[in-house]
Amino acid sequence: MNTKTKNHALKAIAVALTAVLFLFGSPLTSKANDGGTKKSPTITGAQVSVTYQGVSDNSLVFKVDYENTANKKFWLIIKNDNGDVVFNQQFSDAHFSKTVYFENTDTEINPTFVIRTNNNEIVRQFQVNKIITETTVVTGL
Repeated sequence: MNTKTKNHALKAIAVALTAVLFLFGSPLTSKANDGGTKKSPTITGAQVSVTYQGVSDNSLVFKVDYENTANKKFWLIIKNDNGDVVFNQQFSDAHFSKTVYFENTDTEINPTFVIRTNNNEIVRQFQVNKIITETTVVTGL
């Protein structure tokens, strides 16, 4: 092997080692302060409640409650039938409660409610079907 080839091989090895250090060095240094043992609290399904409240002023009403015991920032995300985000807002309330209104249409809707923290999320999905019944009353004259 000539000197020029050896220099190219050494440069390639040096570049590869540098890339490996960048890839694996960053996560290791981020855990250096606490050794990676300190974890943020995760939310549980018991802390989140989404309930259908009925119909009011031609709107379907849902109530979202979240007991934010860690007093950390979280996001309430609401998605429509297609999975598109129709509401996304950050909160930090310890005892969060919000009433959500959907237009009462003649079609089926499938809203999805998400409570998301930095390290996990709780999802609640609903399917709302509108059933119209007709009653006919006949009286004799």
